[in-house]
Amino acid sequence: MVTPMEISLAGRSAIITGGSKGIGLAMATQFAACGADVAMVARGREALDAAVATVRAKAQVKVAGVAADVSDAAGVKGAYEEAMRALGKIDIVVNNAGTSNTSAFEALTDEVLQQDLDLKLFGAVRLTRLAWPQMKAQRWGRVINVLNIGAKAPRAGSAPTSISRAAGLALTKVLAGEGAPHNILVNAMLVGLIESDQHVQRAKRTGVGYDDYVKNAGKNIPLGRMGRPEEFANLACLLVSDASGFVTGTAINVDGGASPVW
Repeated sequence: MVTPMEISLAGRSAIITGGSKGIGLAMATQFAACGADVAMVARGREALDAAVATVRAKAQVKVAGVAADVSDAAGVKGAYEEAMRALGKIDIVVNNAGTSNTSAFEALTDEVLQQDLDLKLFGAVRLTRLAWPQMKAQRWGRVINVLNIGAKAPRAGSAPTSISRAAGLALTKVLAGEGAPHNILVNAMLVGLIESDQHVQRAKRTGVGYDDYVKNAGKNIPLGRMGRPEEFANLACLLVSDASGFVTGTAINVDGGASPVW
């Protein structure tokens, strides 16, 4: 007899970096709606407080806002410790903090590349490393590394972000192999064009109305539109639940078919 699939995160606790806006906020909202306690990490306190209030208004779970810069080792450690104090444990780590810095190779300085690696690669390494022992001890854990489709198919002029994101793919595969014997599942989700505050700011800089910006940006995507944060969050929620207990070590494009690489 086939039974309906249930997505429940009741009893789980998650930490999400880059959690105050866009897909980070959407994931926090969806995880909380499915019963998980959530710690949302971001640098800006004002946006973070607003995001926490939004999530709290929609679900009766613990929701913590942690102001921290995860490009810094001390910031990661402080964020983890504050999340642990608020939630008591961490079962789910979502490494979502990041930017989309790009430049021509000749213009790429060591400093810019190092800053990108510190935020996107070392931030993920450090936070996951802190949560790893308790995941092993309880024989249950989930890690999602949020990357972008340039990690698989980098284009010219896409450094440094494509470099750090490609490293995130390797990190995902290494962690999946080491986590599997302990029931720690590690996957990557690769972002295509999805509506976010980043695109709101780009629209403002170009002087184009946001609705027109979104319409124009989606024209070259096979599905004919940009994605919505909630669509990304739905898949993330599935991946961190028991419903996808046999999925690990993979990198899933969430891009409306835009990537040339599956």
